[in-house]
Amino acid sequence: MTPDERIMELEIKVAFQDKLLADLDEVVRHLRDQIDTLREELATLTESLQPQRGEIVDEKPPHW
Repeated sequence: MTPDERIMELEIKVAFQDKLLADLDEVVRHLRDQIDTLREELATLTESLQPQRGEIVDEKPPHW
């Protein structure tokens, strides 16, 4: 293998690695967005349940 062929081979490998890195970065960004959305939804649900935790209603069941 000549030096020029080795350089070309290395350039091809670097190009594939750059593409892979860009693809993985896109996946990580997408997952981070999903995690942020889920955290917001969890916070909303937690807030909506918060007032109900302390409320204990002592009512007779409807069949009494």
